[in-house]
Amino acid sequence: MGSFLPDSGSYEVLTIIGRGLDDLLAVNLARYRPTGEHVAIRRIDMESCTNDMVTYLQSELQVSKLFHHSSILPYKSVFIAENELWVITPFMAYGSARDLICTHFTDGMAELTIAYILLGMLKALEYIHHMGYVHRSVKASHVLISADGQVCMSGLRSIFSLIRHGQRARVVHDFPQYSVKVLPWLSPEVLQQLLLFLSFSELHGYDSRSDIYSLGITACELANGHVPFKDMPATQMLLEKLNGTVPCLLDTTTIPPEELSLKPSRSGADSGICEGPGAGGVRQSNGEASTSSSGHPYNRTFSPHFHAFVELCLQRDPEKRPSASTLVGHPFFKQIKRRPSEALPELLRPVTPITSYETSQMQASPSGLASLESGLSHLEVDDWDF
Repeated sequence: MGSFLPDSGSYEVLTIIGRGLDDLLAVNLARYRPTGEHVAIRRIDMESCTNDMVTYLQSELQVSKLFHHSSILPYKSVFIAENELWVITPFMAYGSARDLICTHFTDGMAELTIAYILLGMLKALEYIHHMGYVHRSVKASHVLISADGQVCMSGLRSIFSLIRHGQRARVVHDFPQYSVKVLPWLSPEVLQQLLLFLSFSELHGYDSRSDIYSLGITACELANGHVPFKDMPATQMLLEKLNGTVPCLLDTTTIPPEELSLKPSRSGADSGICEGPGAGGVRQSNGEASTSSSGHPYNRTFSPHFHAFVELCLQRDPEKRPSASTLVGHPFFKQIKRRPSEALPELLRPVTPITSYETSQMQASPSGLASLESGLSHLEVDDWDF
């Protein structure tokens, strides 16, 4: 897929699949007329944007021009159509990893599936960090998967450059703007910037290793089916993280045996915080749910390598967290034997990419568009940061 023409007439807008920015932004599925390819169009009402929003969007678009990597969602064209800013991106037919959790994998994904997704995220972060930026919005809803299994990071709006006056700063102290929705994923050192006006103690700032902590939270999100700290008040979340409370993967080694013997529930899992390792648990399976008669959703065992990977990412001391480049070589990823394009569509079954049935339906029946809208209805696209 190459760059697309900066002309609104070249796109057949099909349907709205999401909104955002206080309804100033609409995301449309569209067809690019010259080739028939499906794309997503982010349309932003510029006349209604505040000056701060315009500056915010300009910064994002400037960064997008610098980034060229297969694991980062590309902006294929950016132009003004009447009073709207149009940003053209590929349409990611599986939606986001968060969409998949909400609709099909409510108790979490299988370990091998997660390994493919996390490796794609790490390759994106390795590139972003090499370019001198901190992503600051790493989470499952900012991981998009294409029909052919390509994993792409999005969410560049909060990205921040460490380069100042031609030099790479050691740390930064800036707190990301418009970050309320991302608080559960942020590292302790980033959240600590909130204390700037509450404390006279020295703030040490943060660097790219804060993204590694967010990656660890995302790993728990993918494995457990929900986000650690999600249901906590912001103040409690901040204190828990600063005090070193560490989330973990929920399985037979981290949930007490007496809880696993209860009827299926999410008791003890609402906060995503483990009370401690289960007695006598041996990690040996690949994260698949067992067939125990208890039927507990977390009656499964993830591999030791997966647990070790998450523990490394979630170190309270950022100095102890490995870089993205180092983590790409972690033993956790040795289980990957095939290309994502071969493996992910198979691993994601019974989910099918939306475009696999949309084209024939739309051509064969006037009700095709309604069927498409129905198929898209489960996607949390207002949280996709295209």
